[in-house]
Amino acid sequence: MAGKKQFDMDTALDAAMLQFWRDGYADTSLDDLSRATGLNRSSLYSSFGNKDKLFLRCLDRYAARYGEKYDAALACAASEPVAAIRAFFDVTLDRIADPGLPDGCLIAQSAIALPVLKPSVAAHTEQALGFQLRRLRTALKAGRLTDRDAETFAVHTAAVNQSLAVMSRAGASPAQLRAIVGVTVDALSQAVRGIRP
Repeated sequence: MAGKKQFDMDTALDAAMLQFWRDGYADTSLDDLSRATGLNRSSLYSSFGNKDKLFLRCLDRYAARYGEKYDAALACAASEPVAAIRAFFDVTLDRIADPGLPDGCLIAQSAIALPVLKPSVAAHTEQALGFQLRRLRTALKAGRLTDRDAETFAVHTAAVNQSLAVMSRAGASPAQLRAIVGVTVDALSQAVRGIRP
């Protein structure tokens, strides 16, 4: 259509996602989003709705993008649960090490901000955390851990995974992050040895 500026929706969503990821939901303004996406306010509203709706789309985009990688990493959990959890953490460590991405994790920093988020945004963030926990629980049960151990390690692994994002933002080195992961992987390895002949 003549006179109408065309833009790529995926590119704009990625730019908005990175903006929210860098500065957090509360500290990202519509002007920030406009600068990041190259869209004026009216284009942002007409394309994505308000800031809340855009953030939720970005959160879903982030969760889907990394969720696929986590699912692939955990695919071998039935036969190799320790290797699967190590691969799960590798997804996070690779993301943290990528110089083209902001430090931390969009879901982790959104979870930290839960008390100040609007209820719909807070609920969506809690859902994203819940998906991660269910993904881990399912994988660990497939690895023949007892229901109790699968639940314990799923909660622990999810907590460590989120803490890696926080620690990376606080300046922890790659070696320190790998050492944190190593404690969890070693504990899981001992638990698995205890249930397998």
